[in-house]
Amino acid sequence: MANVTYATRDGTPWEPKYIESINMASCIGCGRCFKVCTQGVLELKGVNDEGELCDPFDDDEEIERKVMTVANSGKCIGCNSCAAVCGANCQTHAAAAA
Repeated sequence: MANVTYATRDGTPWEPKYIESINMASCIGCGRCFKVCTQGVLELKGVNDEGELCDPFDDDEEIERKVMTVANSGKCIGCNSCAAVCGANCQTHAAAAA
């Protein structure tokens, strides 16, 4: 099957790339990608001392660091705004098959 390709206003071909994953080892949890995503795809999580994801705002949990996660991948529109602002280059995107 061929990948889905659209055209921009001036007719230039454009192929959306949808977020698949975020490398938690390289994510610094800065939140820039979260701020530019208008679709509610991403969610900030805490990582506790056992390496498990948890609520970053839970006062009873010992948070080692924060990372961004893909919470609602189906809502991604493939705009790549999150990748454009990610200084850690920790996201994986891919085209959707038609």
